Amino acid sequence: MMGHTHAMTGAIAWLGLAPPLAALPLLNDAPSRFIETGIMANALNPAELIAGAVICAGAAMLPDLDHPSATIAQTFGPVTWALSKVVNWLGGGHRGATHSLAFAVAMGFAAHWLANAYPIGRDIMVVLLVGLALRAIGVGIPGNKLGSAMINIGLTAGLYAVFLSLDVGYAWLGLVVGIGCLAHVVGDCMTERGCPVLWPLSAKFVLPWKIGIKTGRKFEQKILAPVLSVAIIGLLFWRLAPV
Repeated sequence: MMGHTHAMTGAIAWLGLAPPLAALPLLNDAPSRFIETGIMANALNPAELIAGAVICAGAAMLPDLDHPSATIAQTFGPVTWALSKVVNWLGGGHRGATHSLAFAVAMGFAAHWLANAYPIGRDIMVVLLVGLALRAIGVGIPGNKLGSAMINIGLTAGLYAVFLSLDVGYAWLGLVVGIGCLAHVVGDCMTERGCPVLWPLSAKFVLPWKIGIKTGRKFEQKILAPVLSVAIIGLLFWRLAPV
């Protein structure tokens, strides 16, 4: 699947799963203001729901770090390109180790550890994933790399400042990253090439049963992308609607 499709499916996965996941002890560190307002202490507020959707969209791009030509590999210039070449070699090529359940779980635990142990590292990860999400959905000026980069940086900084002003907590960062990576794997399992979900086993899984969506073809661009966009808007209205 293409980058924007992965980003949108990541956002959809978080918006769909966040409310039930909010009951997990892992997320039960919400500030006392929720109790004061009569809302369950382990509930996610609207800002955290939206922040999680944006970050999950960025995390859904991480498995493609094994592809030197992918959006994520081009996002931060030579640095991410060189890292992509290394990951490509270590993971056995594109759609290797990074396109697996093991990678999603490992990235989720790594992000959770980072969020709890190193606040500065956590904030850097959040900023990078927000920027990656904006890049994936095509924010920028067509044909103008410098202008697009400046817009991306400005919007990323603006969103992060908003999250700070709304006191967004990141107890859920590990879950978001893991869910985003898993959404990517599931999406690529719907393409004709499939993914080695149970890596290091080499068997590739294709869902649903050999239908095989062809990456970048008309179905993905003309039908799937609009459907996913409507789904995101619908989920946002549903999750944020007053009870």
